[in-house]
Amino acid sequence: MDCIRIASGQGFWGDLLTAPVDQLTKGPIDYLVMDYLAEVTMSILQKQKKKDPALGYARDLIPLMEQILPLLSARNVKVVTNAGGVNPLACRDAIFDVARRIGISPLKIGVVRGDDILGQLEELALAGVLLDSMETGDKLATVIDRVSSANVYFGAAPIAEALARGADIVITGRTTDTGLTLAPMIHEFGWRSDEWDKLAAGTVAGHVLECGGQASGGNFAADWRAVPDLAHIGFPIAEASPDGSVVITKHKGTGGLVSQQTIKEQLLYEIGDPTTYITPDCIADFTTIRLADDGPDRVRLSGIKGRPATDSYKVSMSYLDGYTAHATLTYAWPDAVEKAEAADRILRTRLADLGLRFDEIRTELLGVNSCHGPLAPRPDIVGEVVLRIGVRGREKGAVERFGKEIAPLILTGPPGVTGFAGGRPKPSEVVAYWPALIPKSALRPNVIMEEQ
Repeated sequence: MDCIRIASGQGFWGDLLTAPVDQLTKGPIDYLVMDYLAEVTMSILQKQKKKDPALGYARDLIPLMEQILPLLSARNVKVVTNAGGVNPLACRDAIFDVARRIGISPLKIGVVRGDDILGQLEELALAGVLLDSMETGDKLATVIDRVSSANVYFGAAPIAEALARGADIVITGRTTDTGLTLAPMIHEFGWRSDEWDKLAAGTVAGHVLECGGQASGGNFAADWRAVPDLAHIGFPIAEASPDGSVVITKHKGTGGLVSQQTIKEQLLYEIGDPTTYITPDCIADFTTIRLADDGPDRVRLSGIKGRPATDSYKVSMSYLDGYTAHATLTYAWPDAVEKAEAADRILRTRLADLGLRFDEIRTELLGVNSCHGPLAPRPDIVGEVVLRIGVRGREKGAVERFGKEIAPLILTGPPGVTGFAGGRPKPSEVVAYWPALIPKSALRPNVIMEEQ
């Protein structure tokens, strides 16, 4: 194909539910890509799978598929999504169930597996694969008994393989966000695995699309008031060409805004060294990106340079690291801030008197300093302020006792207090992040195809 239109349908699990339907009904597209996963999501999905082996994927996808499967079939649109989480086969089977129920046939689904290495950590360690923390250099052995998820970031190649084998839908586990968009380009244009500039261009396009409406006027810092009709925002679409040039746009008649500034803000999102944006597919140099207007709500990306991929995959692991709880109380004028600060001192004194020890106690005054901390200027008059205090510690009992010290502040602390209606805060597990690298030679993705 001379040009393919790849549409972003979800930027995270919990994103705008109407976006995928809008992308399919408000204009032509060839691919719908949907990103559901974040680092913490994997640990949540592992917990769900542990309780029920049929779970462990983004369940929002299934009712969505009931809506869009007829549209996908009628418009010959393919779907690429990482909604498979830690159980992509169960996700596939749930989609097949929907397809049978509503009479969609034939349907061919490709599943990319092999990223979930939770059950292989000890075996990998015996083979000399260390998985030390990239951030601290600590040894995995120090937390291995508390690891709750471990997933390798695969790239676009196995998705492109599934598409080449005729998949209508490709479901993956932990795949790079950019790989979801790059894969259709590799498949359609036949890009080689060493065409670094083209791969980098597709990677940059994937970076623009990965957060959904954030590239088309959502969360727009430069001039959010200038964005029209955010209530009906159109999610971004990448019009990709075989030479690696890409135009970012959205469907005509939808809200939002695609401009050089909205694209620039998204390009700066979650990057470190802009010359070295590392993915499993290539290294992209963001400083080579050139932007140009290409008409209303159309921005052309060109000139992008890439370099050879590294010999490693990134591994995203999570582990249990104690407990946390937090509570809020609202203090009213007059002297709202002074009352909240006094309540904080009283509570901390009582916790110390009880001999409770925590790794961290954090207090915020919402509306006063919760965003900017000590840098925030204090207003002269505050009508009301919300005291939010939280604790984190290794002992569940201490965190639980903290929750029992909140309600007494109502009658034994400063006056003018309200907002305590949800009961005692209960301890919840702290999920900590452990990033690591693994040699690509240590494992391979596996593509499974099935048709019904």
